This record gives sequence, structure tokens and C-alpha cells, in this order.
Amino acid sequence: MIHMMTNTTSKGAAPIRVLLCIALTALLASCSNANKQAQPYLDAAREAYQQSQYDRAKALIDTIKVLYPKAFDIRREGIALMREVELAETERTLAYLDSLQTATQAKVDAISSQYAFEKDEEYQSAGFYLHPSQTIERSLHRAYLRFQTDENGRLSMTSVYCGSYNIHHTAVRVTAPDGTFAETPTARDQYETTVLDEHIEKADFPQGQDGDVMGFIYLNHDKNLKVSFTGERTFNTVMAPQDREALVAVYDLSQLLTTLAQARQQAEEARQKMAFFQHKKEQASQEN
Repeated sequence: MIHMMTNTTSKGAAPIRVLLCIALTALLASCSNANKQAQPYLDAAREAYQQSQYDRAKALIDTIKVLYPKAFDIRREGIALMREVELAETERTLAYLDSLQTATQAKVDAISSQYAFEKDEEYQSAGFYLHPSQTIERSLHRAYLRFQTDENGRLSMTSVYCGSYNIHHTAVRVTAPDGTFAETPTARDQYETTVLDEHIEKADFPQGQDGDVMGFIYLNHDKNLKVSFTGERTFNTVMAPQDREALVAVYDLSQLLTTLAQARQQAEEARQKMAFFQHKKEQASQEN
């Protein structure tokens, strides 16, 4: 009985082994055929990489994955090539960002001496640039709009009111001669004090929370602009030419500082990305 059962099992296993061999042979043949069909795409991707056509190289590698999922050998080579492409692409980006930083920093250095710089080392992580005509000692006892940008290019406006009575202003409207205007929303930060019977009020408006008043002034800086401080009462004044000029100067510096700050951040991200790709490349080399 035992001998007969062993023979039966052996006879049943033989066809299974044959089927497995046939299936494996078919799979290998299929993979081999897929590899041959995918090879031209890999060759084209390598050529694109050598010509610094990185987007084309990545598209060709992705095409292999989509059209030939069974081309395992070619896909493995494609993954390795993709690392090289991404590394080279990041190196090129970093070179551009370093160049941009150098050029922008040179422009900032060339004009920064034309601005007043204020920084409280105890409380502020970044100082502020403002136009010399708008320093506190040159702007006493008047109502005006003060403009400043921090070292990272964040532009802001402060409305300053000085008078014999309070108006408790919370917003500002700037009107051009043709009747067009821009108006701030209610300020989130406000301050009031009294010095020797003079009432002083301030309201801060960072760019993006200023109702584009600063952009409006920039576009109309060559016109006579009316400024209205609005709150419990309204106080109207004409914007002095030096204040319009101050906005243009500070606005332009802000753009340079913003470009510089963004380039620094993006360069740091590129360096981290390069380190990641380099680590993956070394890791793959050790596994092989």
C-alpha cells in the first residue's frame, strides 16, 4: 500500500514540475522579449542624459515602466539612470541658484548703504531697512505712511498719525487724482500713546494684509495722492513726495531681498536633495 501511494504521488508531481518549467521558460522568454523591446528607450534615455536633456531622459525612463513592466533588467538599469539624471539636474539647479545669490547679493550691497537700518538685537532676529527721509527723528509731529522691509524682503507699512486729538484710526485709504483708490482692511496691530498733549497712533500693515495699498502707491508714485486715516474720525492729508519716493525705494529693495532669501532657501533644499540622491547611489552600489 505504501509503495503504491509513493508511485501515485511521484506520477502526479511530474506533470506539475513540467508545467512549472514550461511556465518559467515562457516567463523568461517574455522578459527577454520585453527587455529587447525596452532597450531602445533606455538607450535614448542615456543619450538624452548625456546631452543634459533631463526632462526627456526622465520621460523615456517612465515610458519603459509603463509600456514594458516585465522588462525587469532594463527597468533596473533605468532606476539607476534616473538617480544619475536627478543628481545632475539638481547640480545644475544648485549652480544656477548660487549664481543668482551672488548676483543679487552684489546688487543689495551696492544700494543698501542708501537706506537706514534699524535692529534691536535683544528682540529682533531680522533688522529693517527704511528710507532715510522716514527715520523717526525726521518724521516727528506729522501724519504719514512709513515703509520698511526686513532683511528677508518682507515689506510692511505703518500708518502714523500725530495730532491734538485722537481719531482712533484702524485703516488707511489712498486716492489718486482720477478717483481710483486702494484701502487697507482693519489693522491687526495698533498702538496709541500721548506725549506732551500730542496724540500718536500707529497701525501696521504687512504686505498681503494692506489691501495692496503699497502696490497702488508704487504704480501711482508720480501723482499727487491723498491719504485718509479712517477710524472713529477721518483725517485727510496729501502724501509728501519724499514719502512716495521712499515707498518706491523700499519696495525695490524688498524685491531684491526676497529674491535673495528665496534663492538661499532653494539652494539649501537642493543641497539636501543632492545628499539624498548621493546616498541612494552609494547604497545601490554597495548592494550590487
